[in-house]
Amino acid sequence: MADSSLQSLLRDTSRSFYLTLRILPRAVRPQVGLAYLLARATDTIADTELVPLEARLQALADLRDRILGAPSPALDLAQLAPSQASEPERKLLDRVEEDLRIFNELAEEDKRLMREVLSTIISGQELDLKRFSPPHPSHLRALETEAELDDYTYRVAGCVGEFWTRLCRAHLFPRAPVDDAMLLRDGVRFGKGLQLVNILRDLPADLAKGRCYLPRQSLAAAGLAPEDLRSAANEPRFRALYQSWLDRAGDHLQAGWNYTNALPDGQWRLRLACAWPILIGAGTLRKLRGENILDATRRIKITRPEVRALMARSVVLSLWPAGWKAQFRREMSRRK
Repeated sequence: MADSSLQSLLRDTSRSFYLTLRILPRAVRPQVGLAYLLARATDTIADTELVPLEARLQALADLRDRILGAPSPALDLAQLAPSQASEPERKLLDRVEEDLRIFNELAEEDKRLMREVLSTIISGQELDLKRFSPPHPSHLRALETEAELDDYTYRVAGCVGEFWTRLCRAHLFPRAPVDDAMLLRDGVRFGKGLQLVNILRDLPADLAKGRCYLPRQSLAAAGLAPEDLRSAANEPRFRALYQSWLDRAGDHLQAGWNYTNALPDGQWRLRLACAWPILIGAGTLRKLRGENILDATRRIKITRPEVRALMARSVVLSLWPAGWKAQFRREMSRRK
């Protein structure tokens, strides 16, 4: 499968991930790119709130059946595609059948790995839809326990770490002496950490939609209710708990950094592809620590120039082992 068949849509539907994909070794680039497009399509289906819940759940189930190889008719996403606000999202749904055709041309083992990860991701999206639908902006629904949050972050991101590890092991370093159990464990934490960063960054936007991913039990232990997070004035009461969640996300990203540095020598492209999202996540956590996250008027994120500078630094430091290994700690603590 030629990369050119995916590049345009990948470029239009992703931000930093497209750059990550371009640095990946060619042996795994098509599989990872196609998995991203299919996962992004399922995410778009789940997020199309103008379409009734049951129709979205049915579309997710139909797409999962096609991915799993069940004999079924071509997907009918006519109700979903016109409801997309952006042209890239419409194209993403319009070309799902083309993506499935390319998917069916992959080697059997690659298809098996992609089926496992996409099925798990879809299960997380279905659970999320049922948990938070119909949306009630005036009435917050929250996860109940830390176990629910951990399960959710695994389903939508931690499982990607497993897929990434098994795919790269098979295609890039099948005979290298590595600790497979450690790579799989830290790969899962890598994915969970990235998702937790997104949850902590997007807290105000999710609250505005009636969703609270921070567990009700954890908030109650701090003397808070989900509704309290809608007022910026409650940030001092929330700060210690929020900082503890930032610490947890940082610990997961540290596991991802350990993962990156445990990859075999010579896998410099793969190391950069792993390092970039981790370092972007670290920079996001650093910014979040200095802001009132409950102030819904502020959008906290790493800017495009900052991302480009981070990537350029990492390429230079890849030639200097001591400087390379210190990047994560430095990004977490850097002032400007």
